[in-house]
Amino acid sequence: MNLNSTIKIAIIDLYAGAENQGMRCIREIINLYAEQHHLDIKTDEFELRNQLEIPDLSYDVYISTGGPGSPLESEGSEWERLYFNWLSSVENHNLSNDNIKKYVFLICHSFQIVSRQYKIGLVSKRKSTSFGVFPIHYLEDTKFEPVFKGLNDPFYAVDSRDYQLTQPNLDQIRKLGAKILAIEKNRPHVPLERAIMSIRLNDYIIGTQFHPEADASGMLLHLQTPERRKVVIENHGEEKWNSMIEQLNDPDKIMYTYAHILPNFLDQAIGKEATATV
Repeated sequence: MNLNSTIKIAIIDLYAGAENQGMRCIREIINLYAEQHHLDIKTDEFELRNQLEIPDLSYDVYISTGGPGSPLESEGSEWERLYFNWLSSVENHNLSNDNIKKYVFLICHSFQIVSRQYKIGLVSKRKSTSFGVFPIHYLEDTKFEPVFKGLNDPFYAVDSRDYQLTQPNLDQIRKLGAKILAIEKNRPHVPLERAIMSIRLNDYIIGTQFHPEADASGMLLHLQTPERRKVVIENHGEEKWNSMIEQLNDPDKIMYTYAHILPNFLDQAIGKEATATV
């Protein structure tokens, strides 16, 4: 990619108009990255689920967001048809050696629907909502993953989901040439499978079940609203709420993840050497 030309990034918004911190965080990461590296980056946003907006192939980089609702019930919908047509067009483009490659990052809801569509494993409803700051554990292939460069094992990230990807279809994963990169925390006392938290589909497409874009200030604001505080305490207890607040103020946890994963992805997509800083 010519770093002297304008770099075009498309954000595919799957929030369906729901209040969220994700879009703000993604915008801020991109703006800070452009400023730090003295790059001309143009960002456009596409509201897919309500407005049926989808980007074309004129963009260099695509970031597809999280969002509310079930990743199962939308199967066959018009917005999903547009989404998977777009993703197929990106993959077909990338198969040509004559083209500059297009890079895609899939977050949470995007990760779930793509995992379902590609039959990577079982996407199902969790027994209870996962919400908070949790450790994410590497698998063997992750030590070679440039997007996770600079992170510890485990690293910490914001998790916010009612659904999960489990029971990996290893034959399908091998067929796709994909790699499972990370799984959720080990809980020996809980007789449940550990969910898959990150997959690299191919050299150009990677996804995470967690929210690498989440920052401490947004999460703190969200957690400290009376409504969210009440929900967390009712479901998990006051000790859990206090622990979440404490972890959000720890610079070695989600702000470290915030400063590495999406900036590392942009390094890879834009062709720069990884230079993420805290």
